Amino acid sequence: MQDTLKIAAIQADLAWENPEANRAYFDQKISEIDDIDLIVLPEMFATGFSMNPEGIADTGDMVAWMKATANAKQAALAGSLMIQEHDNYYNRFYFITPDGNSTTYDKRHTFTLAGEHKVYKRGEKPVIAIYKGFKFLLQVCYDLRFPVFARNTSNYDVMLYVANWPKKRVFAWDTLLKARAIENMSYCIGVNRVGVDGGNFEYNGYSGIYDSLGATLAFAEAEEKTIYATLSKAHLEETRNQLNFLADQDAFILK
Repeated sequence: MQDTLKIAAIQADLAWENPEANRAYFDQKISEIDDIDLIVLPEMFATGFSMNPEGIADTGDMVAWMKATANAKQAALAGSLMIQEHDNYYNRFYFITPDGNSTTYDKRHTFTLAGEHKVYKRGEKPVIAIYKGFKFLLQVCYDLRFPVFARNTSNYDVMLYVANWPKKRVFAWDTLLKARAIENMSYCIGVNRVGVDGGNFEYNGYSGIYDSLGATLAFAEAEEKTIYATLSKAHLEETRNQLNFLADQDAFILK
């Protein structure tokens, strides 16, 4: 266990439905990062947010690439992929450590406005990944709008949101990331994309890293950019001990 964790989040312009091009892109971006503990990529970083998984959904190649990259960089790698298992497709978040250990979370709140619920099988429960003494809540895009699902009842330290969140609703993204950090007294990392996808939806980023009081540690506007921040376990625990708001939260059962 260590007290601090160095984070890099890559805000990328994704090639539409082109895993090979995106893998080459991220190979280059990741090669530029040094001395880091965790690298975070956007939602469906290999393809963009596509409702056409047939023929491009990953059956193991991109997961193998993630494991090899995490090992080579000696850093954890996180991001979501469209995954095919038998006859089902999933929008699956992978958190992979340098030793090859993989924690996965299937997106619970599939985006009905885009018909995601008709294509991808949803997950059921929140998932926590543990790395170097930090506990990470794994979340994907539309999950951000549902605070009960993310409520900090498991004493996690960091919320990880990966997304393809369009420009027309980016102020909701920007506001809710800070709200989640504040209400859960947790670090919150949100990684979005930029550019235009195959459905002609425009994305303008606003990736950010926030502390447990909602203060901005790193931020990117509408550009391809890697942002960096160092998270401190001691600072988080000091804030929680001083304020202790989580002790007053309501009890509930998630169904």
